[in-house]
Amino acid sequence: MSTPKSKIKQTVEQMLGSYLEENGFELVDVDYVKEGSNWFLRIFVDKEGGIDIDDCGAISEVLSARLDENDPIPEAYFLEVSSPGAERPLKKAADVAKAVGKDVYVTTYEPISGLKEFEGRLLSFENEEMLISAGKKEHVVPYAKVASARLAIIF
Repeated sequence: MSTPKSKIKQTVEQMLGSYLEENGFELVDVDYVKEGSNWFLRIFVDKEGGIDIDDCGAISEVLSARLDENDPIPEAYFLEVSSPGAERPLKKAADVAKAVGKDVYVTTYEPISGLKEFEGRLLSFENEEMLISAGKKEHVVPYAKVASARLAIIF
């Protein structure tokens, strides 16, 4: 039986927290998924100016040693450490606040003015509301209704 994803995420956050903070990294997301017959523990990390392969390798070594020591995941899995990429997810309100002025893609749990998808420039994030400019329209999206949000590359 597999360990609950929330428990794995919490365990990884505890194992990496001080190391990441001391080295100027930000834990963006932890994903534990089964693809085919294999399990993958994916760690997405970023820092000011971006991360490189050496950063990913160092974080992987630290986490791997700590996971081996504590063995919190009973099944076999592959560990991957990487950058969240150009279209990084915006998981927390603080992530959304940092994205003001950037292009975003947002989906909502229920329609807002008939729409459930919004892609455009995030103009502001105040009072738990996102103001997104898409074309010639501006949309107010309550943060509580956001199902997912990420940075977007708009051509």
